[in-house]
Amino acid sequence: MRPRSDQFHELSSEALEDSFLREALERASSSFHAAKTDAVDSMPDWEELRQRGHDRKNRAIENLPEALEVFEKNLRSRGGEVHYCEDGASARDKILSIIRSSEGSSVTKSKSMVTEEIDLNDHLEAAGLSVLEGDLGEYIIQLAGEHPSHIIAPAIHKSREEVAELFHDHLGSDPDADIPELTRVARKTLREAFLGADIGISGANFVIAETGTIVLVENEGNIRMSTTIPRVHIAVVGIEKVLPRRSDLATLLRLLCRSATGQRVTSYISFISSPRTEGEGDGPEKLHVVFLDAGRSKLWADPTQREALNCIRCGACLNFCPVYGSVGGHSYGWVYPGPIG
Repeated sequence: MRPRSDQFHELSSEALEDSFLREALERASSSFHAAKTDAVDSMPDWEELRQRGHDRKNRAIENLPEALEVFEKNLRSRGGEVHYCEDGASARDKILSIIRSSEGSSVTKSKSMVTEEIDLNDHLEAAGLSVLEGDLGEYIIQLAGEHPSHIIAPAIHKSREEVAELFHDHLGSDPDADIPELTRVARKTLREAFLGADIGISGANFVIAETGTIVLVENEGNIRMSTTIPRVHIAVVGIEKVLPRRSDLATLLRLLCRSATGQRVTSYISFISSPRTEGEGDGPEKLHVVFLDAGRSKLWADPTQREALNCIRCGACLNFCPVYGSVGGHSYGWVYPGPIG
């Protein structure tokens, strides 16, 4: 069971006594901090870029209802399906219904905070489905029976020794394996799962109304595998992720990559605008987008809180937050820890 936010005092006190956790957090946060600092220092117009991104996100949120309608129209015109869900329970039920109607039994997932938000894995596993996380960090914490402790790096709190022990217990690998060997073990296991999966589930970094396009950003390639190999792709998306125009995307991608990992651009950026079409060699036969509200409309209706919907989930605020850096993400008792936005 996930810790609750009203347990913060108790959980943070425990975390402060955990020297191994403190060391892992300091090491990882310092790495993220340095990478972002280098990325920012290389861009004289960084503050102008941030302001442009803020302005574009503001306009997108202001026109959210209209943009959602345009996205639905454009995706449906190319064979995709769009579903709107008021809360986590209805989203879980809709996703399970899609899987059942597709006669699916095995699921691979890419890293997605919104599916964590609705506790999707537990729901699908309780229904008898096999669910495997494709992101390496998510796979590690899935084996550990834990939840992500960071928006970008879900296993940031785990040391190499802890991961080696997990892999030894679950996969039979060498308990003293180094990081390259651990990566090879995970790659072999995950590749087999990708090739045998019926259903691929992803989130979305952005969706573009003008073209009906899902945009996915990653470094490992697991999202590409989860969205092209299975027969059915289900994208679970918070309604705030929609952008009206293609021209809005470039600025926000530049911000996201540099703020999240200090990169100019990530290794993979996928643009998905339809199920597989005639003549294409890969891609799903069916494409579903499940939009989640879960209180976002209430935020949108409140001018004093609407700006929270501007968050692009870069995770940079966590890497600079002294509280998060001391107690980690699990102390917060919720999917989105720290000073989001």
